[in-house]
Amino acid sequence: MTAPHQVPNEVPNEVPDAVVAVALRRELLRLAALEDSLAAAEAARVPYWATCPDSVNGHRAAALALRADAERLVSAAA
Repeated sequence: MTAPHQVPNEVPNEVPDAVVAVALRRELLRLAALEDSLAAAEAARVPYWATCPDSVNGHRAAALALRADAERLVSAAA
């Protein structure tokens, strides 16, 4: 018997793959939106005549990659 403050040593119930895929896709899209926001914020600090920092392109590339991974999840589930 475990004390009231201890967590019993049990294996949690398994979560269906579809639920995990939906949650993972949602998180990938959230991260992609965050990368887009970071790119926009960094680009906004640069005068329009100046070249954007490489980090802006890096954030945009990260957003594209995250969205591509999210789409692969959808394709793999279908």
